[in-house]
Amino acid sequence: MDVEESIECISTSDDSLLSSQLSSTQTQPYYFNNKSSNGVHPTTSVHQLLECPVCNHSMYPPIHQCHNGHTLCSTCKTRVHNRCPTCRQELGDIRCLALEKVAESLELPCKYCSLGCPEIFFYFSKLKHEAICNFRPYNCPYAGSECSVVGDIPQLVTHLKEDHKVDMHTGCTFNHRYVKSNPREVENATWMLTDHRVNCRDSTVPGIAYFDKVFNCFGQYFCLHFEAFQLGMAPVYMAFLRYMGDDEDARNYSYSLEVGGNGRKLTWEGTPRSIRDSHKKVRDSHDGLIIQRNMAVFFSGGDRKELKLRVTGRIWKEQQNQESGVCIPINCS
Repeated sequence: MDVEESIECISTSDDSLLSSQLSSTQTQPYYFNNKSSNGVHPTTSVHQLLECPVCNHSMYPPIHQCHNGHTLCSTCKTRVHNRCPTCRQELGDIRCLALEKVAESLELPCKYCSLGCPEIFFYFSKLKHEAICNFRPYNCPYAGSECSVVGDIPQLVTHLKEDHKVDMHTGCTFNHRYVKSNPREVENATWMLTDHRVNCRDSTVPGIAYFDKVFNCFGQYFCLHFEAFQLGMAPVYMAFLRYMGDDEDARNYSYSLEVGGNGRKLTWEGTPRSIRDSHKKVRDSHDGLIIQRNMAVFFSGGDRKELKLRVTGRIWKEQQNQESGVCIPINCS
């Protein structure tokens, strides 16, 4: 393809820019830190050319264009009902091969560079990295509803406290009681932390009651989640812990949960899941302490008309002994 065909893909005002950029790509790729003589980053302008005018996201092949040279991504081509969003001309099946060639040689920073990611990627590798980038914001871990808030850990801790009214506690041990007047239902239960009593809230999903607490332990934050939900024909009760951070750091910690009564006890021990995994994903994988209704009633004792579960737990940090290679649990002081 010659330069004349390449110029057809963009508006007239960008012809000279793309012509010079295309000639340079024959010998070397674009780098984000390259500068032209006037101090402008060449990739900044090229990156703008690769933005879809409809969704404002980066365009990936196939990149489409109208007869006047206006471009858009393949996803938005169907959204605009085959009409160019710029000049309203009917779109055919014309590919903008020039921009696709530019994309193949372009290197760009991760879109989370402002949050600390230092990585530079070829255009086609960028999306794959950004989906798993450790610097990407976290989703709100609140379990009661679909919350769209994202941010770093300090921002989410404040958000949970002020907007969702989640209880905040300091320490690495906890002692809870779950009280339910009718063990055949899951809504409207009471969840108690030592001498504090709080009603379990019904979530946006019918037949589910839940409660969340956040613990500050070892200078990190952990979300303790308790949920009563219907599994098959009978309710079950589940508790699990999530770490407010990434999986790699979550593996440095362990926790245990214990429930019992009438001389019996049920214990769960594991590694907290990262809040990168939603509470629903953890719940559906059954990765936590699960108490069947019959067992819960047995632990409660009495005449089977009231449910009283006492759940205790502990968080500790695993530190590897450099001489023996054995992990040594460290309790919170």
